[in-house]
Amino acid sequence: MIEHIHIQPRKIQTMHLKLTNPTGFHWTIPRYCPRAALGLFLLVVGHPLAAQEVLMPPIQIPNTPPAVQEYQQQNPMVVFTPAGFSSGGLQTPLQWGPLALRPRAFYRFLDGTGISSTVSNHTATIVQSFSPGFLLNIGNHWTLDYSPTWTFYSSREFRNTLDQNVRLVGGTAYEDWTLGLSQSYGKSSDPEVETGTQTDQQTFSTALNASYRINTKLSLDMGVNQDFIFTTQFENSREWSTMEWLNYQFWPRLDSSLGAGFGYVNVDIGSDMTYERIEARIRWRVWDKVAFQVHGGAEIRQFLGGGAPDLVNPIAGGSIQYQPFEFTQLSLNADRVVDVSVLTSSSSQSQVTETTSVTADLNQRLLGKLHLNLEGGYNTVNYVGSSGTATGRADDYYTFNARLSLQFLKRATASIFYQYSDNSSTLAGYTFSSNQTGVELGYQF
Repeated sequence: MIEHIHIQPRKIQTMHLKLTNPTGFHWTIPRYCPRAALGLFLLVVGHPLAAQEVLMPPIQIPNTPPAVQEYQQQNPMVVFTPAGFSSGGLQTPLQWGPLALRPRAFYRFLDGTGISSTVSNHTATIVQSFSPGFLLNIGNHWTLDYSPTWTFYSSREFRNTLDQNVRLVGGTAYEDWTLGLSQSYGKSSDPEVETGTQTDQQTFSTALNASYRINTKLSLDMGVNQDFIFTTQFENSREWSTMEWLNYQFWPRLDSSLGAGFGYVNVDIGSDMTYERIEARIRWRVWDKVAFQVHGGAEIRQFLGGGAPDLVNPIAGGSIQYQPFEFTQLSLNADRVVDVSVLTSSSSQSQVTETTSVTADLNQRLLGKLHLNLEGGYNTVNYVGSSGTATGRADDYYTFNARLSLQFLKRATASIFYQYSDNSSTLAGYTFSSNQTGVELGYQF
């Protein structure tokens, strides 16, 4: 809870919020520290670019610690946060001292065509998923989220599966430091665009973030990441990376950054890799309803086996947030990234993907109770082998999805959705077109 607000006399006044958690420890959080706020925001909601799934993704339920939620709301660069299930104002059903447990349940019925069971085999199937779960708040600074998901297919071309997802997130601040930790594990067996088949995959991800405010103009962001991907049919990879940013604030709603980082990738098949990245970025909240961010730079990637030349790639991206009315949210995002592929080439080389993506999103509240979400996107993916040359595969992936949701009985949600996706590939067997419709029911205690 907010205990008091204190104004400190400085050349530029800084407002501090003092948060008290149930264990009695006190943390002083600077109200205006936009770079640190962004660092925590990326830690909680950001994630390395994941494999593109064929099935429409379900609604995401955030697992942000209460102290970090407070921080995000104070970030002057963010027009709005992504829409999702709202539990604001609801009393936590189960509480024991600093522990607050919020159970939930989710059910989905999906009827789809053109879904990849294996390469060159795209079939129609009904997919039913049931996912109980819980969110555990541990004081104000930690959350633990867990959900198993049982998935059943009507077509015998697919295997029924039990997926697992667990994530521990922590965040806090002390004087001029902001610290964050995220540890997650996921086990999935979904149809993937990249592999063209139902793919068993396990991921382990760890992120450590720290931000330090040097003075009223300068701040430093530091991050260390570890990402392991294990599959039963394809490439396994283990990646360690770091990225550091020096930020300069021109005025409260305009800042810029210079960043540099490096990484190492260990793979089971083909060549291990190292890479270096250098980037610059600018964020500007033009006025209350509009903000944008742009970044750009280059990555130089070395293949440690086979004598291939270095792979030099531009990396760039940007986003715009616009909220013309209270219940209307628009966003546009573009990105170009380089990542490790789970595929290997016919000559047993490891591969990387060069992905350029553009997505647009609209969230609109209708008639006071309904929420409409429309999203469209385009990805172009080029596959490059560890020899430094193209593998002969390039994909163009288009997707459009619509979801109409209703929150009722305070804790329940019901949605209907539609998704169209189309993948055009230069490699035979990976081209498909899919239509999916369905309903979702959710309840959060």
